[in-house]
Amino acid sequence: MYRSGLWSKPDCSPRPYVMGLLLSALLLSACSSNEQGQMCVGKVETLSGQPLGTLQGRIIDRFSSFSVNLPSLKLDSGPLHSNDRQLYIPMAVTEDGWLTQRISDHRFALINAPKDQAITLTCP
Repeated sequence: MYRSGLWSKPDCSPRPYVMGLLLSALLLSACSSNEQGQMCVGKVETLSGQPLGTLQGRIIDRFSSFSVNLPSLKLDSGPLHSNDRQLYIPMAVTEDGWLTQRISDHRFALINAPKDQAITLTCP
């Protein structure tokens, strides 16, 4: 409609679309998060293989790192390193001196030489 020589401009702001896209991405990432982890059964041994018992713990697995919550220990592996994941087990050393390894998608190892302790966790 013509009003005093000016045409009204349509509202073409991209803001509602951008906000909708950001909200969708946020909801999708929150739903796909596995931050609660999974319960795993662990076997505790000395480094020479003497059994010390079993335990249960929660593993939060992120492809490049993992966290372990045990009754007496909480560890974050930090970034796992491997020159070739087909040949070598990805591993890292924590600030507390634990060697952390991802043996497979369902098995994780924690090794502490000064404490003469090795924990192998198997997840379903």
